[in-house]
Amino acid sequence: MSLKRLALLTAALNVAVLAPVPAVAGTTAVPPQCSGTAPIKCSFTVAPGNYDVTVELGSTTKAANTSMSVEARRQVLNAVSTTAGQVVRTKATVNVRNPEGQPTGQGGTGTPGLQITFSGSAPAIGSLTVTPAQAPLAVYLAGDSTTCDQFYVPYAGWGQFLPARVREGAVIANYGDSGESSGSFLSNRALFPTMKPLIKSKDLVFIQFGHNDKQTTATAFRANLTRLVNGVRERGGVPVLVTPPVRRQFSGSKLTGTALHINGKGVDLPAVMRALGRSANVPVIDLTAKSKALVESMGPSASQALYLTRETGDNTHFSERGGAEMANLVVQGVRELNLPLTGYLR
Repeated sequence: MSLKRLALLTAALNVAVLAPVPAVAGTTAVPPQCSGTAPIKCSFTVAPGNYDVTVELGSTTKAANTSMSVEARRQVLNAVSTTAGQVVRTKATVNVRNPEGQPTGQGGTGTPGLQITFSGSAPAIGSLTVTPAQAPLAVYLAGDSTTCDQFYVPYAGWGQFLPARVREGAVIANYGDSGESSGSFLSNRALFPTMKPLIKSKDLVFIQFGHNDKQTTATAFRANLTRLVNGVRERGGVPVLVTPPVRRQFSGSKLTGTALHINGKGVDLPAVMRALGRSANVPVIDLTAKSKALVESMGPSASQALYLTRETGDNTHFSERGGAEMANLVVQGVRELNLPLTGYLR
């Protein structure tokens, strides 16, 4: 096939393909779609959808330490250390959306296409390819600011760290959005109405609400969650209820009722979710109970590191460490329930 014909075919398929680029002695060469050294930033003109990213991490001339994130600070690969001359080939499946962060555009809409950032203490890459993913298992996240892809440091949602725990062949599509309640997620056109048509048979949808249902009655909360569950099932998807992570609000060494999401109407929101799970045969990841155990075990002082207590006085939203810890607890729940995602976990 001629080079001209190959170029035309590549453009028609909306595929970005890069040949390996050798390292130059004393320097680190990067593919032409990339620039910079620490971090290395790469940009690909692709349409919204799911893509497989294959990359060689490392350098022929020096030791390296390289991590990978995409779009709005979504961690895809944790840092990999390599010795001089060592190259590690790895692959991940990533989701491209527009806006690239929160679906309503809060914090910014980002850059069209796929943005990849290689960080770490000494990032180095060789070849890099981006190709359309072939029917991956999609895991959609429906939630609020504790779940969403936060654009700016120091804020972090646990959904930003879940991709790093998932191998290629499965992809995390985070539709979490700041300020959303169980009702507003249903009614906002950018949220469930946009997400629902994308759900395929056997895709998973993690549903986490409670933080912003402060005045929602038990009847309304259950009805909203039931509508979400039924909507997912109409598409052939698998709904999974995720009870909300705790706030960092202590009374002595124990968390308060507000921290545990007993709302202004006296409704124990996690308990409503657990009961719906039992009655509607919906798997439940009890992130409230898991995060309660973690936060109380750390105590009032050490647990500040999970939240933005020190930075902004915020005891609801997570630091990067907190987001990663909550993602670990979600993964723990996935394993316990033996959900279809289990076989794709790192």
